[in-house]
Amino acid sequence: MSSYNPPFEIHVHGQVVLTAKTSFEQLQEALKPLWTYAGARSLADGAASVYEEEPGIQFDAREHLLQMCWTVRGDDDFRQSLDEMCMRLNELSEQGAAIEVTFYDTEFDDDEEPDEAESRDDFLMLFVGPTPAAIMQVQRDLLVQDVVNMMERHFDGAELGGVVTEIDKLFALRFDALVNSLEIGKPPRGPGSGGSSHGGGNRRPRHLH
Repeated sequence: MSSYNPPFEIHVHGQVVLTAKTSFEQLQEALKPLWTYAGARSLADGAASVYEEEPGIQFDAREHLLQMCWTVRGDDDFRQSLDEMCMRLNELSEQGAAIEVTFYDTEFDDDEEPDEAESRDDFLMLFVGPTPAAIMQVQRDLLVQDVVNMMERHFDGAELGGVVTEIDKLFALRFDALVNSLEIGKPPRGPGSGGSSHGGGNRRPRHLH
């Protein structure tokens, strides 16, 4: 293992608002795919980034906030760790959040590679949230921000209301399709069938009318 040189430096960056009842122990378990990948035995041991100037992984218990500005050396298999982390963070998150992940190809050298060579740099945008609606809300807000920023080079912001409306329509269609897919296979609820619904679980994200 000591002779292995990981081909990537992987930077994880994001901020997640957690539920008020989230404990350090719960967060440590949710982030276990990250700190175990780094070879640590605990979150406290693995929270530091490979770069001292980066704050690493921080838990603000008073503000119920997880902040990540953390780099680890690794390979493509780190993507599995990210998937596991997102699934676990969904259960602790209070609202939707985006997490940026950048893979930097450490084996690529602009000065030495032939002109046609391309680096394996990659960028991922991951999303976590307590409900599909919360996740879609973050996705919608980021898309609107990107589109408006791009189009404001050519149009006044006041002229872009119709564009935002069309984006909302697309997300509303996607959300309805998701809800319908979740309903497939459920037994019909007749008189006396009982059961309970989770508040806001199938509620549309705001703006998506």
